[in-house]
Amino acid sequence: MSYFQAIILGIIQGLTEFLPVSSSGHVELGSVLFQAATSENLLFITVIHGATSLSTIVVYRKDIAIIIKDLLKFSLNDSTIFTLKILLSTIPVLILGVFFREQVENLFGGRIGLVGSMLIITSLLLLFANYAKNANKDISFKKALIIGIAQAFAVIPGISRSGATISTSLLIGVDKNKATRFSFLMVLIPIIGAMLLDIINMIQEPELSRGISIPVLLIGFLAAFITGIAACRWMIAIVKKGKLLYFAIYCFIIGLTAIGFSIFYVN
Repeated sequence: MSYFQAIILGIIQGLTEFLPVSSSGHVELGSVLFQAATSENLLFITVIHGATSLSTIVVYRKDIAIIIKDLLKFSLNDSTIFTLKILLSTIPVLILGVFFREQVENLFGGRIGLVGSMLIITSLLLLFANYAKNANKDISFKKALIIGIAQAFAVIPGISRSGATISTSLLIGVDKNKATRFSFLMVLIPIIGAMLLDIINMIQEPELSRGISIPVLLIGFLAAFITGIAACRWMIAIVKKGKLLYFAIYCFIIGLTAIGFSIFYVN
């Protein structure tokens, strides 16, 4: 992988991790476009996902600090309840990661027809959410589980994680600010867990991390980290203003393009 490819794929990951356009889908499309085969290079994927996780921590550092401080009080306070809801929301994706990891991995590898189809589904979700009424409701344990199920579907490349979780939150009446905050914080546990599994896989199968240099990894990390911070803050503002329609249109266009490319060029 060249420096240029690392920068572009890092930027794609940083932007699309938070914007509702599917980071996994765009990285898959970028991999096919540049013939970088990043889906086979576990180390690079792990590094850029780590970068966007760090972006989330930086943007929500004050919230995370308050949550940790309250948790250390060992009492049933707002932060404890919020954390329990976060943990509950991770159960669906945890089940997929533990029991269906191989099946999920088989969805990757340049299957851009699938990516295109799922981007259209993401587009429809965003379209419905764009016109949902803001009921200003809090996130109950039941709603947290529903949002977690939406996150589980986002393991499919082309289904945007932030798009699915935020759209689902808005459709079930959750307040916009609470929906965005919950969506971005709930992903930390699954991503960190997936990174640990990837690291274990690399230890067991060292060939998965061969053929890529440290400078390339560093450049990809920085590109994903810097753009991730910008995209995270941008997405918070977008949800507040209720402007998801533009991303619905974008996902629809890219989805159709990917499907067309898979039909007329790949096959």
